Amino acid sequence: MGHQSSDPDASLAGDDFRFDYLSGFGNHFSSEALAGALPPDQNSPLICPYGLYAEQISGTSFTSPRNLNLRSWLYRVKPSVTHEPFKPRVPSNGRLLSEFNQSNSSANPTQLRWKPVDIPDSPKDFVDGLFTICGAGSSFLRHGYAIHMYTANKSMDNCAFCNADGDFLVVPQKGRLLIMTECGRLEVSPGELAVLPQGFRFAVSLPDGPSRGYVAEIFGAHFQLPELGPIGANGLAAPRDFLVPTAWFEDNSYPGYAIIQKFGGELFVAVQDFSPFNVVAWHGNYVPYKYDLSKFCPYNTVLFDHSDPSIFTVLTAPTDKPGVALLDFVIFPPRWLVAEHTFRPPYYHRNCMSEFMGLIYGGYEAKVDGFLPGGASLHSCMTPHGPDTKSYEATIDRGKDVGPQKITNTMAFMFESSLIPRICRWALESPFIDHDYYQCWIGLKSHFTLHRATDREATSLQNGHDEK
Repeated sequence: MGHQSSDPDASLAGDDFRFDYLSGFGNHFSSEALAGALPPDQNSPLICPYGLYAEQISGTSFTSPRNLNLRSWLYRVKPSVTHEPFKPRVPSNGRLLSEFNQSNSSANPTQLRWKPVDIPDSPKDFVDGLFTICGAGSSFLRHGYAIHMYTANKSMDNCAFCNADGDFLVVPQKGRLLIMTECGRLEVSPGELAVLPQGFRFAVSLPDGPSRGYVAEIFGAHFQLPELGPIGANGLAAPRDFLVPTAWFEDNSYPGYAIIQKFGGELFVAVQDFSPFNVVAWHGNYVPYKYDLSKFCPYNTVLFDHSDPSIFTVLTAPTDKPGVALLDFVIFPPRWLVAEHTFRPPYYHRNCMSEFMGLIYGGYEAKVDGFLPGGASLHSCMTPHGPDTKSYEATIDRGKDVGPQKITNTMAFMFESSLIPRICRWALESPFIDHDYYQCWIGLKSHFTLHRATDREATSLQNGHDEK
């Protein structure tokens, strides 16, 4: 059962509110804040219970295959169409992009890294705190993605945001987010993610004060759970651990309430006199949701060599080509390392995919220095990357009899895409870009020798293979 607010601040009050969730991924959910608010026998009766308006929100075309079709029915006090015409927002946010070309971004194959961005001194909410780092494709063509970051120090006030361009996958790194959506409320802490599907209106409050984090946006696709293949029926992110809000509504007057709509990368505003969070009941499978990354069940190497990072995929947005993702969300959580006769950190690598990494907390096993929580790195298509000099030398010095090790107190992640990113001008000119990033590999020296491995080493390795 959801809740009704008579206090305009109560909707985002936070700690005094009980957050109730529905469990599951891809389910057809039903929720009502007032008993009997859902029509029992049809979606759009002549008169809905409590005199509510029926309104459908579709995340896919009407004729998409049933297993891919996404839509929900919302039963609300007033329909969302009740607003003044949209006008360009002033001030806009010129650092948000949804189309990438030579006029606004550039190709750059160099390995790039950014230090954590400072929280601004002047008041800035989630919408104004968003800025694009890189991306590819176009929201107009319904294919592509954008990677943003955000820094904010104030809650959204008397306004809501609607992204008409695509889905947002939000990864807070500093400070909780309380996200009011048309389906109800989400509390999202660092170490969790939230997915806000295209078209849903939402408002972000900051109960802990200043906040910072990462956002992946996808155009023309939606996130799915990855196929498990030979892993079998269980493992990685379990469907039951995804949480969907329960119905909660406001029925108050809000003069001058602003709906901020991102459309083609530009911001527009429409004014209305009521909260968009007036949905008393809803049902469907097109919903916002959250997930706690600590619930991820990782799989890893149990004998020798280093598994590909695809085994750590939480969510994927697929393309029409099997096995090729528009964007994967991959994490590197706490886990045991037990591989024998193996260089355990990530291997040196060139990839047809492009990899944007972030760090939520702790350190990252392949970068001893410089990669900090709240920072980021970008290794584009076929740009070589791998452990820094200190990580490599420390691994080699420990030798082959190091025994099992557990990586603890860390949560790194990766947005990985088959599309080559173009990088925004302000990201390349940022005072937080690490111009010395390349130095972390310059110290790698040759260990080449004309002597082969000793007989004992070779025999040990061969026995390990024979026992398979």
